[in-house]
Amino acid sequence: MPESAIPTSRPRVLSGMRPTGKLHLGNYMGALANWVKLQDAYECYFFIADLHALTTDYADTSKIAPSTLEVALDFLAAGLDPKRCTIFVQSQVQQHYELPLLLGMITPLGWLERVPSYKEMQENLASKDLTTYGFLGYPVLMASDILLYQADFVPVGQDQTAHVELTREVARRFNQFYKLEGAEVLPEPKVLLAPSPKLPGTDGRKMSKSYGNTIQLTDPEPVVRQKLKTMVTDPARIRRSDAGDPDKCPVGDLHKVFSTPETLAKMYDGCRSAGIGCIECKGWAADALVQILQPIQERRAGFTLPQVKEILEDGSSRARVRAGQTMEQVRAAMQMSLRGE
Repeated sequence: MPESAIPTSRPRVLSGMRPTGKLHLGNYMGALANWVKLQDAYECYFFIADLHALTTDYADTSKIAPSTLEVALDFLAAGLDPKRCTIFVQSQVQQHYELPLLLGMITPLGWLERVPSYKEMQENLASKDLTTYGFLGYPVLMASDILLYQADFVPVGQDQTAHVELTREVARRFNQFYKLEGAEVLPEPKVLLAPSPKLPGTDGRKMSKSYGNTIQLTDPEPVVRQKLKTMVTDPARIRRSDAGDPDKCPVGDLHKVFSTPETLAKMYDGCRSAGIGCIECKGWAADALVQILQPIQERRAGFTLPQVKEILEDGSSRARVRAGQTMEQVRAAMQMSLRGE
């Protein structure tokens, strides 16, 4: 039997991503870069949420498995180390099917309907029929993901705290109904706010695959430079001789995240005095992005698909052991175990 994931007395962290294809810089800065730092201070579980993908992409599942492998490659390329954290696939841990059913029995319908993203996603994905049991109940699946590992913390951005709060409410309700020898089984996880810098896409909007404005972690240098050349800039700077304002320019926002203090100072001075043109400024931004992407791409090239599959199988095996421990306690607390567990 495999070991339960990397024995440690450190606080436990759980987070995951949907497999929507290769990841981009927004995914990296919004989550992955932070995860890499967390794996040394916490007992970390990071998973690929392929069951969550079914809540919106149930009609065509052909891309979920290949996308899962691409995301796993990006996890490893970003610096997640399977020796320092547990990387697994949600659907390969059968307890992810069991706990949502049990928690769904006690979760009021009103709690699900008030989740902010429920109506937002229906509006944004109007071409898909999201009036399904699975889509309505995805917050329960999300809560189960967290509670299954009795996680102490969930690293999220400010816009995702509502999901963690719902998880806390579900855990609280479970613990009110069920206890194991007088003790609570499901701890209420805390939010671990992750730094989430403003990262615009090439069209100035938030970098998002759905907008087609991303810079992927796998983009080679010529592609990065070409994408930056077409990036929108300060709309008030029409002519080369016009002074610009980096604080109103998406390229300026990229500089703030990725450029060195020296380049940043040079960019501010040159833009505001019209001493540099937008093409030169974009070139400096591209230089900074390439410096970030190059080591990520080098690490990615060091993994083969068989190696990635083996890492996911090992991680999923360890996750099953840890999730199984929680489910034994849950069944016992609910008096649903015939073995007196």
